[in-house]
Amino acid sequence: MESLETIAGKLGLESKDLEKYGENKAKIKVWPGRDDFSPRGKLIMVTAMNPTPAGEGKTTTAIGLADALARLGHRAVVTLREPSLGPVFGLKGGATGGGKAKVIPSDDINLHFTGDIHAVTAAHNLLAAMVDNRLHFDGACGLLDCRKVTWKRVLDMDDRVLREVIVGIGGPLRGIARESGFEITAASEVMAILCLSIDLIELKERLGKIVVGYTPDDRPVLAQELKAHGAMAALLREAIKPNLVQTLEGTPALIHGGPFANIAHGTNSVIATRLGLSRADYVVTETGFGADLGAEKFFNIVVRTGHIPPPACCVLVATIRALKYHGGVTLENLEQPNLEALERGFENLKHHGTILRSFGLPFVVALNRFSADKQEEITHFASLCYQSGFRFALSEVYEKGGEGGLILAEEVMRAIKEDQANFNFLYPLDLSLEEKIQIIAQKVYGAAEVAMEGKTRRKLQKMEKDGFKNLPVCIAKTQYSLSDDEELKGRPHGFKLIVTDVSLSAGAGFVVVLCGDIMTMPGLPRHPAAERIDITPEGEIIGLN
Repeated sequence: MESLETIAGKLGLESKDLEKYGENKAKIKVWPGRDDFSPRGKLIMVTAMNPTPAGEGKTTTAIGLADALARLGHRAVVTLREPSLGPVFGLKGGATGGGKAKVIPSDDINLHFTGDIHAVTAAHNLLAAMVDNRLHFDGACGLLDCRKVTWKRVLDMDDRVLREVIVGIGGPLRGIARESGFEITAASEVMAILCLSIDLIELKERLGKIVVGYTPDDRPVLAQELKAHGAMAALLREAIKPNLVQTLEGTPALIHGGPFANIAHGTNSVIATRLGLSRADYVVTETGFGADLGAEKFFNIVVRTGHIPPPACCVLVATIRALKYHGGVTLENLEQPNLEALERGFENLKHHGTILRSFGLPFVVALNRFSADKQEEITHFASLCYQSGFRFALSEVYEKGGEGGLILAEEVMRAIKEDQANFNFLYPLDLSLEEKIQIIAQKVYGAAEVAMEGKTRRKLQKMEKDGFKNLPVCIAKTQYSLSDDEELKGRPHGFKLIVTDVSLSAGAGFVVVLCGDIMTMPGLPRHPAAERIDITPEGEIIGLN
């Protein structure tokens, strides 16, 4: 590792700008404010096709691309989300890249890091405690109607039994009994607010606008009415500062915030991105899961805040294995050559390219090479890209680090220089909330129609009546399919998008739309990653990545 002072110096930062957490990670005390943001660099957004159990390597590609740009003599930085303990101990495992394209210290980053996610958990649950405290002293139908409280609690762990709970049982000294539940911290509106605010002032303003429930006469009750937003902001005072670490090759990495992309908006903080853009030639940022989720939300929610510009170019990550899986090949047979399945699976990737084109942005398809990939498959994949009019580059960053990303980096820079960018949002904000859902369902997912029950539609109408019509929508659905059914692989056609529920995130500034079987509190798989994680007598963590 290089010293943190050396890494900071690559961004024009000095030692006095850092608050060190040990030797290898630090918080940065300075970043562009409301009126002094002057971007010097270009933003490159990395997304992917729909993920599979075989893995796509989107984070690995983003890290390797930043290393490659640095090797070419540019000042580069990668901006990533902080790993949630839920997937770290659940299905996914660690989230710091792989092979020779990693951010370090990876164990620290995967486990607790600088405590930001815990601070979000505390701030969220403080508001929950103040909600129940108000019910206790005001009664069931005081300011808040106990039957209309919408604010749940959160925990940074996969724990399905907490999805629905009853609180306040055991008598009047324990509050008012009511139904509630837990969500994972990465789905918390507080997490979204942290990542969409540019300073403490905006953070506090957004926290105050959180709707926690409704009065007996159906008026929204805000967190500021409970006088909770000031204390919540105090808990997030340190968490709002972006975190500095490095890649294996000494490229600066800003890792800050951690909203999921399947149930939240799925990007790192605007503070980290703005800091990178003000001090680097190229900022490589990663959005969660496929272009149908993280990328769409990045464009329609994050860029729409006006805090950061649209990307100059996007990178669409694919693997031969993922293409064959979407083409119908079983997991155990993915290493066998199968050009027919590869062609069928290419339809999934092709649609993700169509999604990026619909926003008017240039992009490069990056084929993340696995050791088992056959040359005939790579050649055929490249020809499919060229036939579709896609820029293509082979990425070997897992095996070779930044050197393996030089071709990709050069192709990205060519795309920025030569291809026309005419960014546009997918929908205007003055449409109804239901119309916005329909546009995303049809234009992004390729659905034939949207289905929802009358009570869900009435919830949307109530939000519009309460003054929230002009918010964008954040659709929560499975990441494994373009549809809301994870079993529909490839490029499904003629399906219905089933909307099961909607909820308001007024402080974050969007409406969450739940589809299919998506859960805001995940559960552990049959054999979670936690079973493989251990520690040696010397304190070394094993099995995390």
